Amino acid sequence: MKRLLMLVFVLWFAIPIGVQAGSIGGKNDPSGIPGQWYLGDTPASIDPAKPPIVFVHGFNSSSKTWWENNDMYQTAYQNGYQTAFIDVHPDKNMWTNGPLLSTKLREIYNHFGGKKLVVVAHSKGGIDTQNALVHQGAYPYVSNLITLSTPHHGSQLADLAYSSWTSWLSGILGSKNDATYSLQMAYMKNYRTQTDSHANLYRNPIYTFGGTSWGGFGSALYWGGVYLNSYGKNDGAVTVTSSRLPYATEVRVSSWDHSSIREGRSTFSLFKPYLTSTQAASFVASSFAEASASLDEEAEDSNEIHRGGQFKKQATQTFTIEDGTQQIDVDWLTDQKMDDVQLVSPSGKVHSKPARSKDEGIFKGAHHHMFQVASPEAGTWKVEVKHKKAAYLMSVNITSALNEDVHLESVTPSSLEVTHTENKIQQIDGDIKITKNGKTINKQFKNMNKKQKIAASFTEEGVYNITLDVKGTTKNGKSFERTLVKSVYVDRNGKVYK
Repeated sequence: MKRLLMLVFVLWFAIPIGVQAGSIGGKNDPSGIPGQWYLGDTPASIDPAKPPIVFVHGFNSSSKTWWENNDMYQTAYQNGYQTAFIDVHPDKNMWTNGPLLSTKLREIYNHFGGKKLVVVAHSKGGIDTQNALVHQGAYPYVSNLITLSTPHHGSQLADLAYSSWTSWLSGILGSKNDATYSLQMAYMKNYRTQTDSHANLYRNPIYTFGGTSWGGFGSALYWGGVYLNSYGKNDGAVTVTSSRLPYATEVRVSSWDHSSIREGRSTFSLFKPYLTSTQAASFVASSFAEASASLDEEAEDSNEIHRGGQFKKQATQTFTIEDGTQQIDVDWLTDQKMDDVQLVSPSGKVHSKPARSKDEGIFKGAHHHMFQVASPEAGTWKVEVKHKKAAYLMSVNITSALNEDVHLESVTPSSLEVTHTENKIQQIDGDIKITKNGKTINKQFKNMNKKQKIAASFTEEGVYNITLDVKGTTKNGKSFERTLVKSVYVDRNGKVYK
């Protein structure tokens, strides 16, 4: 009996764990279990000059993203490349996925006989992979890293997920998780400081891609694209600026959206030369400083109004649009699809046929109900909904000359500052909600000066979310309102990142 148990014990540990081969695209497709990795089919002829490609998926995704409704795997195979695919935690941060990837990259490296790998990573997978290479010491197993629309500096959509108005919906959808938390802009600014000063930073050349398309009105990425548009060109989930690293080689920025950029037909031929490139990463101090300054100065126009919460049976939300507005995009984002949603103008005109789509990003599983109105009437608009109990976020994107005239800035450990342009704005009141670890502090001000300094304490370590709602009148006496969202990170030494 003892001998039998010993034999079972030996056989158990002799079996390779985490490797599944030959089932990709078939009935036994992998289930997305974090830590498992899978081999693609072996090409008929293996070129020793071609490195194995390891594909890493991004946020709210799995390894299936590379072959399910995607020709990337097939394209790599037809080009004679051996492939492997890793599943990481779709809702965990880089400090969890980095060590996991480091272990799996070593296993895959050994499986291919010590042949260096090239990693192709989509979205947050690029952050997880760089963590494995830099912080977890996996750089000896990899030659190059190629990132496809990776939010290297975070995403403003993550800030929105933690804003006070979005709390109900984010909580129900599970959007408040370690991954989203780590993608907040201020958190990533601190993370970049830790990573970009690390001794292992230049061990692996990095090649980046960015996208500028988010589809037409009503598409799944349209709302994200409209929201991010005030921060610059984007692909519906990540801005081009965030996809860049100052010490990396930017291969191409083109009209891909956040999904199409990972398709074989879109980018494989473009990153193919960098699969075998031995070009070393170069560092120019001035370029790093310029890139950092560019990110700091990236436009943060005040072009949004947000309202959110939970309702039973019916809900009505109002918002005010100033005169001279060129267009509004109104999105009713909920945890359920709704049939009875309508937008009503100040004069009573009813818009009752919203465009619908399902979110696949940070708010994965939520339903968009979108209206678009050109040259909208000035005054009070409202969204009316009849449905059973639901959580929602109403977002109104405004195309207006007033967008550049209210700003939330100059955050210090003891205060923050709100500014506005006096030549366009007559009067403004504000309500600020500062949230950290589920606790919210409210601050109000009335008849603000051109620069309004507000006392606030940013001293404890962690991420603070600032949601600012302003209401006021323009110089010609017309009402307007806006919502601004910003994250602030405080490190253990009390340094503020924003």
